[in-house]
Order: sequence, then C-alpha cells, then structure tokens
Amino acid sequence: MVMGQQKIALAPPSSSFRLRSRSLNSLRLRRIFDMFDKNGDGTITVTEISQALSLLGLDADVAELESMTKLYIRPGNEGLTYEDFMALHESLGETYFGLVQDEEEQQQDSDLWEAFKVFDENGDGYISAKELQMVLGKLGLVEGNLMDNVHRMIGSVDTNHDGRVDFDEFKEMMRATIVPASA
Repeated sequence: MVMGQQKIALAPPSSSFRLRSRSLNSLRLRRIFDMFDKNGDGTITVTEISQALSLLGLDADVAELESMTKLYIRPGNEGLTYEDFMALHESLGETYFGLVQDEEEQQQDSDLWEAFKVFDENGDGYISAKELQMVLGKLGLVEGNLMDNVHRMIGSVDTNHDGRVDFDEFKEMMRATIVPASA
C-alpha cells in the first residue's frame, strides 16, 4: 500500500490489534464490510475498497487490489460479498490481523521443539521408548531404569497409540504439566 508517495509495509500483528473473539471479530468484519459497501448493494467493488482506504489516508494500487480481490470474487459477481470478504480477511488475517498464535505461544513452541529434540536423539521426529530411557538415564532419573516404566510413560501421552511420542503429543504433555508464568 502507498501512503502519500511512500510505500508502507504491513507490520507483523500486534496483540493490541488482535480480534480476540470470533463473534466480536465477525461483528467488526460486518461493520467494516458495511462501511466499505457505499451503495449498500451487498458487494464491495475494488473502487469502493480503494475509496474507503483513501478515506483512511491510505492510497492503494488499484491493480494490486484487483489482483488480490479477484481470487475471492465469485463468478458472476461484480465485487466481494460478505462471505467473500470474510474469506479474504481470513486469508490475510493469518498474517496481518493477529489471527495466528501470539508471539508468546510461538516462543513456547520454539522452546518445546528444542526440548523435544533433546529426547529425539535420532532426529526422526518421534521419541521412542529407547530414546526416552536413554535421556532419563542421562538425567539420573530412576523412572528410566525399567523399560515397563518407560512404556507406561509413553502410553500416557501417546494419543495415536503408535508406541512413540510425536511433537504434538509432547507439546500437549508439557502444556498439561507446565503452569504458565502469567497464571
């Protein structure tokens, strides 16, 4: 998008702009859609989007708007219906509207991945009973002395019953046992 003559880049989502609830998000989207739909015909054209952005002090490249919106306009329609607008928002939302995990959760996932890799000694994406036993032994934990104990530990978190722990199962186990600092 262009502001004046300068191009502005869209920044990563900020938690202060996060639309926290789906119902609130839907209500806000409806209001935005209605605000953009100047003639009230139930569709938003590229011209209406461009005019609305101009009123907000943002000059958008019309060709860019057309290429972005044409993917969401249904055949036979002149513009975006509310449903099309929601689909466009959802696709952009993951990047720009804060509908992805917040930074704290992303950091937690990164930390958990590092911890997971300690247990996944062969790097195959799974923690086997043998790998768990080896790490428990290195940590000096007696739970790893008997393979039956190790199998029980794995069985308690192995939701897909494949006899090993994948990253999602590991995350769920860790999140169930770790109390967040903000709680």
